[in-house]
Amino acid sequence: MAEKIKKWVAFSLLAVLCTLAGARIWAASLLPDTFYLMEGETLTIANLPFLSSKQKSGEVPAASAQVGSSYNVELRLMGVLPVKTVRAEVSDRRKVTVCGTPFGIKMFSDGVMVVGFTDIYTGAGYKNPAKAAGLELGDYVISVNGQKVKSNEDLKAIVTESKGAALTVRYTRKGKTHTAKLVPAEDHLSGGFRTGMWVRDSSAGIGTLTFIDTATGVFGGLGHSVTDVDTGESLTLSSGEIVPVTLSGAVAGTPGVPGELRGSFSGGLPFGSIRQNGETGVYGILYSLSLGGTVMETAVMQEVKTGPAKVITTIDDRGPRAYDIEIERLAFNAENPNKNMLIKVTDKELLAATGGIVQGMSGSPIIQNDRLVGAVTHVLVKDPTRGFGIFSENMLKTADSVKSTEVRKSA
Repeated sequence: MAEKIKKWVAFSLLAVLCTLAGARIWAASLLPDTFYLMEGETLTIANLPFLSSKQKSGEVPAASAQVGSSYNVELRLMGVLPVKTVRAEVSDRRKVTVCGTPFGIKMFSDGVMVVGFTDIYTGAGYKNPAKAAGLELGDYVISVNGQKVKSNEDLKAIVTESKGAALTVRYTRKGKTHTAKLVPAEDHLSGGFRTGMWVRDSSAGIGTLTFIDTATGVFGGLGHSVTDVDTGESLTLSSGEIVPVTLSGAVAGTPGVPGELRGSFSGGLPFGSIRQNGETGVYGILYSLSLGGTVMETAVMQEVKTGPAKVITTIDDRGPRAYDIEIERLAFNAENPNKNMLIKVTDKELLAATGGIVQGMSGSPIIQNDRLVGAVTHVLVKDPTRGFGIFSENMLKTADSVKSTEVRKSA
């Protein structure tokens, strides 16, 4: 009997140790390498209360660390088992103007994007010069025979002038530049020379403005990049602007069919220029700071926790309004930097009007404990009541790279 008890104790102890080791590995995988702290604060992770922090020996105490300094912090499981050493960067608490306002996006790409192919009947059979040259969907043609290509018309004129002579095409694919020889084919049916590819030089749509940094005039919106509707590739930005829109209503989403905000560009003057289109959203400079909104503090990622929150969005002519949501899951080290939160719409009014999250709501600010914690980025097609969100910290990092003081305040 005593021997059985010993074996049971040994087995139980082994199970506990394995569980702790597994929990340590799991917790470490969730954590980023760097956290941002406010001056005088110590590192605590709201959604992982079983982790405590301890400064590494020889480091400056957190309470005395000044803005701009940094130090190492050891995170421990239940205050005992070391999990991971991270870097704490001391910064000021940020304040921004939170919007939730719909805006129109007009973007012109750097070059023209290949969005489709069509074979050409040459009399000697069907040919596709673009495919034969090695071009693929999503490639950006930036020049032909040394001439820059900025529009569909530019490309068409060069091909027409070639009269079938070989063309040297420079294009980019996933950030790398390539060169190819393309020989236009003469279309036996319609006449003229063609490349066999469809290209697009611009994109337009509706999104939601997340915030404005009034100190610099920099805005952030969408929470994800503007992508081509055919290829799904992010548009390489040449120039762009944001313009006023008028919403005419919303088409509610249903399982398998995403809804959308319906609206149109109102014809007003642009109120900002787009300077960056990336994974965390679109960013640029405002021409005026008179767009309205509410000044709020921003939260850093470790302050966000699962539970009740609000989303500020516009679905009709009443303007931005706050609706109830639930943050169901957090991912500090998400593979996509725009999928840090899984959220669920719980507000009955919003569910009745839109079915949950719809296209056009991307960028809608997420508020928790009276702070901006993130923005809506995606809807789950199978369940439109749910979607993803990005941490505001990730958006602010990108916004800070768009440096400018070119703010013209309205009279």
